[in-house]
Amino acid sequence: MTNSDVTFESDAQLAARLAIDAGHLLVALRDELTQAGAPAWQVMDTGDLASQRFLAQELAIARPGDAVLSEEGFEDPRRFDTDRVWILDPLDGTSEYGELGRPDWAVHVALWDADHFAAGAVSLPALDLIFSTDPPAVVPQSGRSRPRLVTSRNRNPYVAVVIANALDADAFRLGSAGAKAMAVVTGEADIYVHDGGMYQWDSAAPAAVALAAGLHVSRIDGSPMVFNDRDPWLPDLLICRPEYAEPALDALRSSPRQAWR
Repeated sequence: MTNSDVTFESDAQLAARLAIDAGHLLVALRDELTQAGAPAWQVMDTGDLASQRFLAQELAIARPGDAVLSEEGFEDPRRFDTDRVWILDPLDGTSEYGELGRPDWAVHVALWDADHFAAGAVSLPALDLIFSTDPPAVVPQSGRSRPRLVTSRNRNPYVAVVIANALDADAFRLGSAGAKAMAVVTGEADIYVHDGGMYQWDSAAPAAVALAAGLHVSRIDGSPMVFNDRDPWLPDLLICRPEYAEPALDALRSSPRQAWR
């Protein structure tokens, strides 16, 4: 076989393939375990582990020189000395995955290269959807008279209340950061804001996909998202249509800072 016979897989293609294949694995595994009568905790734990193993093995083959930061993996010390770091959430929305029939869970695969995203993909396996940085998603136009805000299924972040009140927004709830972020990408929502509990793997791939699609992505103070810091904690995120960025950030700046910082 010559070099011309080998099909090169770009970083974006690899990210999308891994997110899709891990999603297929998770769908089949959930069906199998549910049909066998497995309790929800077993479904969730088995899914987390199986997806982590698959992604780690595939990256070790496809990109052996790259470091990995994953929710379910051990710390990879190489990430402190290299530019290229894959940031993974093998199963985002584990609780939703454990509930038969819920579609709001995701697989996140992103590549951070020094100071920017080189690739990223989010799959919503239960809906058979994939969103990638290349080709980027096309955000549909919105004809709504009032913005629509998506927020956490299990808690009501103060920042979401501030923005919803200031912008007179309608609100709805979803599980999984990936599902919420992709709701903005697909036009189901206009704004997704979160604070008070998030790690780099929760937001990396959703941020990469949203940025590639032309959406606004930042911290809730308006500063850029920066990944591969030594501390994986990255507690807040704002993803929204560009026209709502400044109104949303102004609302947060005008609120009592001690209430949301």
